[in-house]
Order: sequence, then C-alpha cells, then structure tokens
Amino acid sequence: MTAAAPRVVIADDQALVRAGFRMILASDGIEVVAEAVDGADAVRAVRRTRPDVVLMDVRMPEVDGLEATRRILTGAADQPRVVILTTFDLDRYVYAALAAGASGFLLKDVSPEQLVAAVRLVRSGDALLAPSITRRLVERFARQETPAATGHRELAALTPREREVLVLVARGHSNAELAERLHLSEATVKTHVGRILGKLGLRDRVQAVIVAYETGLVGPARGDHRRDQLS
Repeated sequence: MTAAAPRVVIADDQALVRAGFRMILASDGIEVVAEAVDGADAVRAVRRTRPDVVLMDVRMPEVDGLEATRRILTGAADQPRVVILTTFDLDRYVYAALAAGASGFLLKDVSPEQLVAAVRLVRSGDALLAPSITRRLVERFARQETPAATGHRELAALTPREREVLVLVARGHSNAELAERLHLSEATVKTHVGRILGKLGLRDRVQAVIVAYETGLVGPARGDHRRDQLS
C-alpha cells in the first residue's frame, strides 16, 4: 500500500516564499494544509490542521520560528516534524531550534527536488541533516548557549558500545561508516542507534549529536576528549 502524501504547514512571513514552496510541493502531490505569516500563526495552524511536517522560517515578526517550534513540540501528543528554513547555513538560531526539537534545516535557496525529498525524508521519521552538518552548527554555538535541562540525559544508561556509537554519530559518521569501523552490520548499527534514541528520549540523530556535545561526551572542534575509550 502506498503511504499517504505528507501534510505540510509552511510558516514564513514572505508571501513569495510560501507561494513558491506550495507550488513545488503540490507539483509532487504533497498537500500544503495551511500557511502561516508568523510564529503565533504557525502554532495555531498546526493545532488546527495537525500536519506531518512544518517548514518553519527562523526570522518572523512577533513570535519567531524558534519560539514557535518550542510551543509546537512541547506537550503535543501528535507532534509534527519541524524543519527550520534559514537564509544562512550557519544562522546562530538554527542550533537553538534543533535543541528545541526541530528535525533539521533547509536553506531557502533549496532546489525543488531537494525540498520535496527533504519533506518526505523527515515525514518518514529520519533526521534531515547529515550529522556532519549538525556538528558544524553545534561546534560553533554549543559553548555559547546555556543548555536547557540536560541533567536528565542519562548517559549512564548506555552500554559501552552504545556510548561508542553515540560518539561516532556525533563526529558525523554515517551508518555505513559506523558499520565498517566497528565491524558490524548496518542493521546492527541501526539497532544500536535506535536504542540510544530510546534510552535518551530523543527524536533522531540530530538530537543525539546535540546531547553528545551538551553533556561533554564530545567536545567542539577537537572531537571526543575521551578518545582513549575508542582505541
């Protein structure tokens, strides 16, 4: 049976951006169930339409995309996947949005093919960002932010192998690279990643990378400061 097309809310204060994204998505059979002109409008639209994916601009008047993401992903039973839209690939707000629960980000000059692929990927439950891209963001901003409520992150619940996998995920390794390095099958790697996400209460690999940095398991720029554990 073919999966139903993703249902999307587009939140951006520029009408031309919204119209362009709507046209691209509609041409591929993806339904845009609502448009929003600011963050507050986005929150209302999400509660009204219960979409699968929200394309969320960071910089909007009144309530910005960061605060809207927090509101959407706090306490909702059926949470959509939020993808941040930004003009700059190292926008300082992107890190905070990812920490708030967003599943990745897109540059606004994304190609039509990339936009469609991104929406479908995120809807399927995966993280949009390659961990290496997330790592660039985290390395630049993690030490400038005050991590929120990371004390509950029970890294002690992870097995030594799971901690090893988490460190390598945070360094930007793909499942295939993890499998080769650890001499495991990709299926086993996916199982380890899934268990890590479950134990730490995380949505996806993006969140795992952030936790690895925020808890000090991996340090900015120079990588894991406990390298001897991996030797």
